[in-house]
Amino acid sequence: MSYINSEVKPFNAKAYHNGNFIDVSEADLKGKWSVVFFYPADFTFVCPTELGDLADNYAEFKKLGVEIYSVSTDTHFTHKAWHDTSDTIKKIQYPMIGDPTGTLTRNFNVMIEAEGIADRGTFVINPEGKIQIVEVNAGGVGRDAQELLRKVKAAQYIAAHPGEVCPAKWKEGAETLAPSLDLVGKI
Repeated sequence: MSYINSEVKPFNAKAYHNGNFIDVSEADLKGKWSVVFFYPADFTFVCPTELGDLADNYAEFKKLGVEIYSVSTDTHFTHKAWHDTSDTIKKIQYPMIGDPTGTLTRNFNVMIEAEGIADRGTFVINPEGKIQIVEVNAGGVGRDAQELLRKVKAAQYIAAHPGEVCPAKWKEGAETLAPSLDLVGKI
């Protein structure tokens, strides 16, 4: 089953965010663009490089009106401890959701059941709460925040410009395509 254009399922979770514990639910993902970024575990190896990369690019996401939510099956308490002890994780200003029951991880179908941890899943959600982009990587393959930014910009562009599509390697300001009968076989 494809998750594209499906609505985010209901959830309630605790997150560590800017020195506080906060409640987060599916309602928080509506009314703005969101990235839900699953990773296996705190205090590991590839995960801090990804979360640090997102932290380094967070201002760019915010300029686009995008909120990032990182999620692992650790608790919000563990997120705070990691934040307090890691120079890389200290940079994070986006909410770090704890999902110790695996509810959210299962809702997005990225739970590795045998290990009780999440796959590296990335979901871009539009302001209506519908999933627009899904990417799941193997555990050893880290993601790139700049590539995610490019994809978010493309998703926002096509949402604002019905009838246009963004071709491969599209970057902001580049030409788009307007699918039509005249275009068939000419690309």
